[in-house]
Amino acid sequence: MNQEKGIESLEVYKLALDISDKAWDAFNSLNKNFQYHIGNQFLDAADSVGANIAEGYGRYHFKESVKFNLYARGSAFESRFWLNRLSKRNLIPSSISEEMDDLLDVFLKKVNAYNKYLRTQINK
Repeated sequence: MNQEKGIESLEVYKLALDISDKAWDAFNSLNKNFQYHIGNQFLDAADSVGANIAEGYGRYHFKESVKFNLYARGSAFESRFWLNRLSKRNLIPSSISEEMDDLLDVFLKKVNAYNKYLRTQINK
């Protein structure tokens, strides 16, 4: 239980939750015809960001955390791909797209910094 509270204090985890929530908003704004294919792939990618942060944290080893943070980073890029497709095709409101794009920018910077910190811990 303490470990769960620990993850909730991680800024990258909080950002991942925000990304997931914003993706859900985007998904719900989609026409039902688009939710099945592009919407589900987008939502899976966005949810995977936080899931990977959580799994890496739960492994409780710095090297494992770095590895799963890199998976989360990949999922963030995949989310951005799908976000771009949804936006270019005018399937979601621009306000949602812009807000989520900003969240992804911040997340990518923060996860890179977090991994840099974890790597210093590995070398101690």
